[in-house]
Amino acid sequence: MNNKCAVILAGGEGKRMKSDIPKPMNEVLGKPMLRWVIDAVKAAGIDDICVVTGFKTEVTEAYLDSLPFAVSHVLQSERLGTGHAVMMAKDFLNEKGGDVVILCGDAPFMDTETIADAYNDHNESGASATVISAMLDDPTGYGRIVRNADGTLKNIVEQKEADEATLKIQEVNSGGYWFDTADLLSVLDNIKANNFAKEYYLPDALYLLLQNGKKVGAFTAQSPDTVLGANDPAQLAELNEIARAKGY
Repeated sequence: MNNKCAVILAGGEGKRMKSDIPKPMNEVLGKPMLRWVIDAVKAAGIDDICVVTGFKTEVTEAYLDSLPFAVSHVLQSERLGTGHAVMMAKDFLNEKGGDVVILCGDAPFMDTETIADAYNDHNESGASATVISAMLDDPTGYGRIVRNADGTLKNIVEQKEADEATLKIQEVNSGGYWFDTADLLSVLDNIKANNFAKEYYLPDALYLLLQNGKKVGAFTAQSPDTVLGANDPAQLAELNEIARAKGY
């Protein structure tokens, strides 16, 4: 059994949230979204967790340090994208090895079952990386999952770069991934910020692995809610409604 660890990205400010705390510290049913993700990871049997903090890091760090179990944290002092955030956790990844699940700290319904099932799929298929996807009735705004004929991942196309045929795809990127840690580390420093936002994007690691002849898979979550996050107070209220309806 490979050892498993988790990196949770929680550096976002969430300007539209109109709150002065880090976005993942906003609460769903009285619990920070970040804690929902940590609890799901722990329930999946993963105890080695590293949270990448950023905006108002002291708020997140104080919360993590108050938990009844150990969670490491590293600071991403400049927010230069998801790939850059994972680079901040390089020492943690080097130390832990095995396989790593990388998740967004503001997607509270990424559940234990999805994390565990995606790992089993990742492990059994012998993939270097496995992106966790979901099927949405309205995929607008999300990166689309484009698969090869054999079901492996061909591409993730962002909304603004998608042609008409790609826009019809309803399978989207949740922002959660399993990686073989050594394979991830082998390409992490090769991610380039040659895009409009001058940011380092984690999905670029998938393309680099594919270029190196590695296998990249996609695992479809049972529930479309796994991709849900909140960018403003209205969406946060909606997450609270969904959580209540689900009986959490």
